[in-house]
Amino acid sequence: MSIDQPEHLVAPEAGSAPADGEEGEANGRREKSTARVIAEWVAVLAGALVLALVLRSVLFQAYYIRFTSMEPTLGNGDRVLVNKLGYDIGDVDRGDLVVFERPRGVSGRQEDDLIKRVIALPGEVIAFVEGDVYVDGRRLHEPYLESSGITTGRMPSGCAAIVDEGCLIGAGEVFVMGDNRPNSTDSRTFGPISEDLIVGHAFLRLWPMTDFGRL
Repeated sequence: MSIDQPEHLVAPEAGSAPADGEEGEANGRREKSTARVIAEWVAVLAGALVLALVLRSVLFQAYYIRFTSMEPTLGNGDRVLVNKLGYDIGDVDRGDLVVFERPRGVSGRQEDDLIKRVIALPGEVIAFVEGDVYVDGRRLHEPYLESSGITTGRMPSGCAAIVDEGCLIGAGEVFVMGDNRPNSTDSRTFGPISEDLIVGHAFLRLWPMTDFGRL
């Protein structure tokens, strides 16, 4: 016994081609899907670019070392990454490598920032005795210097006071020096710098790749 099936419920034969309208509709869906994927990727790339620009301007910035005043720690041509936000939430520490705006009156282009090492902090007294650095009367251990890195220099102007033939660092200031002591223009010349001049903390060497790592 058989039951007649209404014509509109009859299944199409296997392998039969879709109608022209159905094929056009499928192509349209594929085109819309491709366009949506492209638009999403463009949005992702644009967002990544904006994020990179924000990170560069607010958080991190790469710097190119152009001179030899920080040898042997950093050489001419090295590239470092600077944390520009760290000192907004933390304090400057002795030994930090800091990038700072060129103090007024220091030779060179004013737009060129400098990089030096923090040697003395606010309220401390720094002095030079027989080629060594003393902070608050104690000889400073400086393993980052070459054996020939003897410190010379007289007490600079700009000290809060001269105490026991040493320079008293004022509030909100730090005393900075290059690791290449015989060939560095630093606080021995232009005096302690205001912490407001500090751009950020150089914490990572990016180049050369063979020396990639934390500073």
